[in-house]
Amino acid sequence: MSNLIKFKIDGKECMAEAGKFIVDAAADNGIYIPTLCNMKGVKPKGACRICSVRINGRLMTSCTTPVTDGMEIESNSAEIQDLRKSIIELLFVSGNHFCPACEKSGNCELQALAYRYQMMVPRYPYEFPMKPVDASSPRIIKDQNRCIFCKRCIKTIKDKNGRSYFVFRNRGHKLEVVLDEEMGKTIDIATAHLAMENCPVGSILVKEKGFDTPIGKRKFDKEPIGSDIKL
Repeated sequence: MSNLIKFKIDGKECMAEAGKFIVDAAADNGIYIPTLCNMKGVKPKGACRICSVRINGRLMTSCTTPVTDGMEIESNSAEIQDLRKSIIELLFVSGNHFCPACEKSGNCELQALAYRYQMMVPRYPYEFPMKPVDASSPRIIKDQNRCIFCKRCIKTIKDKNGRSYFVFRNRGHKLEVVLDEEMGKTIDIATAHLAMENCPVGSILVKEKGFDTPIGKRKFDKEPIGSDIKL
């Protein structure tokens, strides 16, 4: 017996497996919903909120909400597009993101979304916070100026015993995602590269590895973010 169900996104008839999260069900039907914190195969947390959609009048995160039979989802309205753009703007002004000098330029998901949503001058004032850069690890540089608290590194970069290399430190406006001091001393090069790859911005960098691929030939230099989702 088939477990496929029918639902709609912005009026488009779609089909997906019952219980699949909306962001994945949408992708299966050729519809792109942006996300910065979500990764396939990793339990979603709804941290960045940029994947928010409207269901029955309520805004809900599509990475944590399962699709149900007959569900009608609003994802492409002017209101939701502006909400997503405002989140992108907030992330830029609350950190120090200087794209021309960043090693992840062209591979950065936040930068790519800023282009997609045509961010020019943010509506919010820049904070220009003074945040530390941790270069104590022999493999990794952790730049707090670019961290967006997506938790990807915490959820995916672990040792063979399941311990996370990255952890939260402090609370409130002092909250940081830091590389564990002791584990950072022994992190291997493959894990360091995976950490850099999984980070959607330029907050985690592998030492002595910048600018391997020339600007103009990087992932989002070639195609805009979301273009890989096709029917």
